[in-house]
Amino acid sequence: MPPLLDLIEKDPPESLCVLRLSAVGDACHALAAVRALQGRFPTTRISWIVGRLEHTLVGDVPGIEFIIYDKRGGIKAWRALRASLAGRRFDVLLHMQAALRASLVSLAVPARRRLGFDRARARDFQWLFTDAVIAAQPRAHALEAQLGFAHALGAPDAPPRWDLPIPDAARAFAHAQAPAGPYLVISPCSSQRARNFRNWRAERYAAVVDHAAARGLATVLTGGPTALERDYAQAIAAAARAPVVDLIGRTDLKQLLALLDGARAVVCPDSGPAHMADAVGTPVIGLYATSNPDRTGPYRSRQWCVDRYPDALRRFAGRAVDQVPWGARVRHADAMDLIGVADVTAKLDALLATASAR
Repeated sequence: MPPLLDLIEKDPPESLCVLRLSAVGDACHALAAVRALQGRFPTTRISWIVGRLEHTLVGDVPGIEFIIYDKRGGIKAWRALRASLAGRRFDVLLHMQAALRASLVSLAVPARRRLGFDRARARDFQWLFTDAVIAAQPRAHALEAQLGFAHALGAPDAPPRWDLPIPDAARAFAHAQAPAGPYLVISPCSSQRARNFRNWRAERYAAVVDHAAARGLATVLTGGPTALERDYAQAIAAAARAPVVDLIGRTDLKQLLALLDGARAVVCPDSGPAHMADAVGTPVIGLYATSNPDRTGPYRSRQWCVDRYPDALRRFAGRAVDQVPWGARVRHADAMDLIGVADVTAKLDALLATASAR
């Protein structure tokens, strides 16, 4: 499919607007697309409407106007956005989030053309809010789906880049808090805290801590400030024989990014930190049973993911991967138990051997 250059009255366009509010991992994917657009249109003004939390991670990327949208603000936030954009008109709006809330936000954005997902991926009636679509990508990774917007406007198909800035203060924090030697980061919980179906057992993480210690790696625990995550930190520390550095609930996103950047490897379920680590080039041992790593795994670390998704589908849904919609999840409390400690330690040993050889 040729680039949709007919969307643009001027080449290069004067202005583009990216709409991607959340979540943290998806913001990392969107950043790769934004970087591709910057490379394709170095003189174009690019604006990005982004969520408040996600802005703390990507908001210092140079050359981008960030417009923060408070998703909790309701109609008041929508009216404020519309007022702030009054008198402006973007050449193209890239509607990169197929969700009804994002589509309603898009109505506040004046644009000559509105580019969205193809019909198969335009969930929540997104096609009603756009007038052009990107090329269909059956069974694409989530990052590739975001890059599809850049490709539609003529950006070359090249390896993704992020170049996420890490402030000196965040690096200083990581240097002060992390162990002096090589370390492993474990981010034990996913963002789906209420349903809890993506989280592995604390005692199994503790076994990985001890295995890592036997191979010369200290462990740093990271995560948010919720009661569940604090409980995980205490349970892992109590069950592990080796000590851990507990930073759960004690970092902002930039400090977390600096910690991930300095780690030898990261162990975590399907979650934002997996994609943050991937963006800075740190290998990720992803724990995947409830979601498909070929769609949502850390893009550059899929070889290191423990993939029990096919097993979970067979056991809890009676289906094979090619018999369910792309992106279908297994929402069963026992799914993550299909991942054994030996699955994770084998991946860690292989990764360390590869890193040592390199």
